[in-house]
Amino acid sequence: MPQRWSSEGGYRQVLHIGLPLVVSFGSTSLIHFTDRVFLANYSLEAIAAALPAGIVSFLFTCFFMGVAGYVNVFIAQYTGAGAMRRVGAALWQGIHFSLGAAVLLALLYFLAEPMFAYSGHPSAVQAQEVIYFQIVTLGSGLVVISTALSCFFSGRGLTRPVMVINLISAGVNIPLDYLLINGVGPFPEMGIAGAAVATVAAQLVMTLLFAWLVFAPKSHREFGVLSGHRLDRELFRRLMRFGLPGGLQFFVDIFGFTFFIFMVGRLGSVELAATNIVFAINTMAFLPMVGLSVAVSTLVGQALGAERPSLAVFATGNTLRLTLIYMGLMVLLFIFAPEPLLSIFSDPSRQPVNHQAIMETGVILLRFVAVYTLFDALGIILGGALRGAGDIRFVTGAMAVVSVFFMLVPVYVLVELAHAGLYAVWSCAACYILVLALVFWLRYRNGKWQKMRVIEKSPGPAISREQPLEANQLS
Repeated sequence: MPQRWSSEGGYRQVLHIGLPLVVSFGSTSLIHFTDRVFLANYSLEAIAAALPAGIVSFLFTCFFMGVAGYVNVFIAQYTGAGAMRRVGAALWQGIHFSLGAAVLLALLYFLAEPMFAYSGHPSAVQAQEVIYFQIVTLGSGLVVISTALSCFFSGRGLTRPVMVINLISAGVNIPLDYLLINGVGPFPEMGIAGAAVATVAAQLVMTLLFAWLVFAPKSHREFGVLSGHRLDRELFRRLMRFGLPGGLQFFVDIFGFTFFIFMVGRLGSVELAATNIVFAINTMAFLPMVGLSVAVSTLVGQALGAERPSLAVFATGNTLRLTLIYMGLMVLLFIFAPEPLLSIFSDPSRQPVNHQAIMETGVILLRFVAVYTLFDALGIILGGALRGAGDIRFVTGAMAVVSVFFMLVPVYVLVELAHAGLYAVWSCAACYILVLALVFWLRYRNGKWQKMRVIEKSPGPAISREQPLEANQLS
């Protein structure tokens, strides 16, 4: 235990890098959580519309985020290899990509009405979905740009600036949510539009703060942040080679759950509202876990950049253990305290007819979450390790195949052809997560990822060299 705590790649280093990211993603989770709470207590139509509209907007954004976010792996491997002047150049390739993505995402504003008309949701819910989607999509480019800028810190293992900026963003979003949704004081009552405006405002603050830190004179002196602004065609092509599958992986994952939400919406408003609430609660547990996934991706990238695959294995095992402890606590909460969690979202005075039905359904759905959440932790951490090595094509391909055969096709058949109920559909989601975790586990044990790199062979002085491990265990 002392060695696992204090060694390089040990628990202390994992927590040093990962905890700020956990707080960062936790603050993002808190934003969505409070957003849902305010909307759930505003109207049933608002909470029923918020998750489908938000997840569709994120579905389009996540592809570009996945590409921009892969700058993290490049910066991590350059840092491990000691090629600090290449860090600025890698960052700028992500910025160039993000600016183009912002323009494309803004154009989705005009597709909102026909897209949600196809959903089959009640007309009152559709109208709310269109409003939320249009406003959030106009600001989605800010999410992609801030993702690229944040990699300048997370790729080097400096995650505290990321945490602080995310907390400031949450501090902007949460009070604005309350003021604009409900119309407090001089602020107009905007309902779901207010939630969307608050989200975009917080994203703008985040982007400006990241830009302020990234383009400071000190960053230029050490990493060539300003001089690396030109488009490096070879480096940009390499970013696209690995980043596009990374974006596709992110897209496939979110698309599966977007499709899931839309299918659940065809079962009824109570089923949709209960599912939205449970996903909002699950997000509180899920997003911090994504922070540890980024941390292990950084540690693996730095270790492989320094030609130290055994360190990558050691760091992955330690990160996985910490994540399973955290998720184990969440499982206990979902099993033994579901009602207090659900009651935050459902106010019986505002929804007297549907409150009891939503509560009863939500309790059962949280048990589904409790069943699959440890496997979710396994898949997310091992997927992060494979991403950090550059094994992104396998990750993307595996996710696409498992999604089709264990999520998309079964859910469609159950809802549209078999007319099955909500719990049968949720069983597909649990099965998808279990199978995907198993596939990532087998790939990790194979060990091929230890030989992979995303950077050029000689970007700078490597720290040390060692042969890939023969052992296929998390040690």
